[in-house]
Amino acid sequence: MSFVIPHWLLGLVVFISALMVAYQFSGRILDWVRFHSIGTRDYIADKLKLMMIDLPLEKILMYQVGFSFGLGGLVFLACLPNFKAGGALGAVVAVAAWFLPKPIVNVLYQKRVDRFVEQMVDGLGLMSNGMRSGLSVSQAMGLVAQEMPDPIKSEFELVLNQNKLGSSLESAFIDLSKRVVADEVEMFVTSVVILKETGGNLAETFDTITTLIRERIKVENKIKAMTASAFWQGMILLGVPPFMGLTLSQSDPELMRPMFETWLGWLGLSTVAILMMVAYFVIKKVTKIDV
Repeated sequence: MSFVIPHWLLGLVVFISALMVAYQFSGRILDWVRFHSIGTRDYIADKLKLMMIDLPLEKILMYQVGFSFGLGGLVFLACLPNFKAGGALGAVVAVAAWFLPKPIVNVLYQKRVDRFVEQMVDGLGLMSNGMRSGLSVSQAMGLVAQEMPDPIKSEFELVLNQNKLGSSLESAFIDLSKRVVADEVEMFVTSVVILKETGGNLAETFDTITTLIRERIKVENKIKAMTASAFWQGMILLGVPPFMGLTLSQSDPELMRPMFETWLGWLGLSTVAILMMVAYFVIKKVTKIDV
């Protein structure tokens, strides 16, 4: 006589096991949930502050919620009268839209950093010429802030204002390296801090840094040009499955109906979506070369 485990007992064991695992990793789970909810709002606020944009936390959260539910609602309405497909796709889009502002802010911040590094070539050259004519570091920075546009203008003005309010110039430069995270900025700040303490020719140092930055930008642009074609070839291939699905949905809806109304179809769509995301990150990783 074989012994059959009751379904309710098996379910109870699985439930208790899940509770034990959740309790064991409760701290990590709570940290993950917070980082991807309220923590995302705080992260966006911190990045915006680094870009001299001050938005209240309440507004950022309101924009996130509106953007998420707005896009999800539009997808749901577009799929009517198919409530199941609309609800599922709307939920997926709403979740994706909740996380979308974070990479967007990261891209905007990185563009600001890249723009600042490009401006350092002319800015440090201007500072070098000014110091050769007898100006101090602060006066040379003021000349750069007066003659050049943002973001180097606003960043140098903030350094000068911090210095006027009592902060040492070295401390203000260190704050600059924390706001604009780049190797070139770190090299510039380290050179200024060390040479102001030990003494040295800052004008020649700025010329050397300018040459290094200019050559590095040339190499980076050459690498971007070489990898751009491979990246966009991958993006075109990633766009083929959605394009084919949309085309078939319009030309033969009955053929595509099981894809959206059966569990096997949803499993296939989920698998394709996961593989496309993995492929995107792989393509991005392969075509990105750090200098």
